Amino acid sequence: MGYVAPPLHLTGPVLLGPDEERDGLWVIDGRISFSPPTAGESVTLDGWVLPGLVDAHCHVGLEAQGGVPPERAEEHARADRTAGALLLRDAGSPVDTHWIDERADLPRIIRAGRHIARTHRYIRNFAHEIEPEELVEYVRREARRGDGWVKLVGDWIDRDAGDLAPSFPKEVLPAAIAAAHEEGARVTAHCFGEQSLFDLADAGIDCIEHATGLTPESIALFAQREIAIVPTLVNIANFPKFADAGEAKFPGYAAHMRDLYERRFDTIAAAHDAGLDIYVGTDAGGQLPHGLVAQEVEALTQAGLTPLEALDAATWKARAWLMRPAIQEGASADLVVYEADPRRDVRVLADPKHVILRGRSW
Repeated sequence: MGYVAPPLHLTGPVLLGPDEERDGLWVIDGRISFSPPTAGESVTLDGWVLPGLVDAHCHVGLEAQGGVPPERAEEHARADRTAGALLLRDAGSPVDTHWIDERADLPRIIRAGRHIARTHRYIRNFAHEIEPEELVEYVRREARRGDGWVKLVGDWIDRDAGDLAPSFPKEVLPAAIAAAHEEGARVTAHCFGEQSLFDLADAGIDCIEHATGLTPESIALFAQREIAIVPTLVNIANFPKFADAGEAKFPGYAAHMRDLYERRFDTIAAAHDAGLDIYVGTDAGGQLPHGLVAQEVEALTQAGLTPLEALDAATWKARAWLMRPAIQEGASADLVVYEADPRRDVRVLADPKHVILRGRSW
């Protein structure tokens, strides 16, 4: 027999939404109930209750040199669980992590399949590296492998240009994105620079990762077309390091990356002011460790979001965007409990008091 967790009584406050709370809830047979169990005793936990946090951009099973063995991928997932990130959108990985779905002790993952990049225009061992005429075929393939998302590499350094440049000709993008939509998947793209944002917006993209190249013109276009962004500010903090690494061969690229870094907070503030939907993602995996979700929420407050807006971007709003439940009757009890109200100070998120996944307290 599997582990049967005892009923839990979370006394609250339970934060059902940005402006909605109730006094408490119970966890019975792994699910949320607003009515007490009919028999037996329950374990009482107190504190401020949130739905499990969302890291909407991470890479479970991916490190700097490429895919890693399952035991290492498990360490990634456990680090996210410890941080309270219980719903992960894996924004591209060369390894198959569907085995995690069978593990009741690991976060839930929504996958985007494997990155799709231009030949020799992305990090080695990360992506399918293809030519433009293959793009539609590969988009369909990854749409079928993933969980409702496809990940393109929208731009990368072009060695001939010596700077960031779009990965694919704009003419091939509409058919590729339409193919994903036909397969029931949304499309997101890695974009650091400016031009790829216009090309992808015109092609019908649903989301952009990083979005450091946003300008007033592309922000207006994104607002008109309701394109979401996931800034990954904890990763953008590494841009000076990327610039230093490329300085000798590509000084134009290095200067560009430093400029994108210097205006990162102003860029996201302008996007926020224009009404763009902004979500929390860390870009963990590859270069960064997992478990940084609290740092990313705090970084968004430096970029102009209020504490409540930044919290929303990692909880209720993010779960709705990913079409997963938050705190509701009968939903899986994926919850995080804090000592103080995170709506008043998002730094509280860095120290969960209790993490409850599928009804079991970890």
